[in-house]
Amino acid sequence: MADKKAKKSAQRATSNVFTMFDQKQVQEYKEAFGLMDQDRDGSISLDDLKEVYSSLGKAPKESELKEMLEETGGPVNFTKLLQIFGDRLNGTDAEDILMNAFKTFDEDGKGFLNRDNLQELLTTTGKPNERLSDVEFNQMLEGAPIDPKGLLDYAAFTKQIKRGKEDE
Repeated sequence: MADKKAKKSAQRATSNVFTMFDQKQVQEYKEAFGLMDQDRDGSISLDDLKEVYSSLGKAPKESELKEMLEETGGPVNFTKLLQIFGDRLNGTDAEDILMNAFKTFDEDGKGFLNRDNLQELLTTTGKPNERLSDVEFNQMLEGAPIDPKGLLDYAAFTKQIKRGKEDE
């Protein structure tokens, strides 16, 4: 049963990635992926990156290339490449960065933030041009997992931001 749920979740995450782009963009990214996947094994490896950079007349250090691959959190297949481009184009941070940001405000370490306290913090703290307005704050939390007590489940919210809202 757990395998079915994991498979469905992975399938949903995969389909979310493809909805971020129109068909023409997906095709262009597919062509770019094909150029990067030098050995045609379906994923971009360290050797593939070396070849691509070499073809561009560049020779980065192997440690830099390894760091690039480590940042992706796993093998870079076509779906992962789309996700990386989508994240960069949509301007959202990586899931762990968002989680850590929320955790800094979770003094009790329980995984929840009080909605009203969060609103106060985000609408009054920092430089005036960096603060959210009440309207922006409400838009940000539209559809967020907030319980009747006004507590935001920030782990679920982070997943929702990064992967889209899961089907009930």
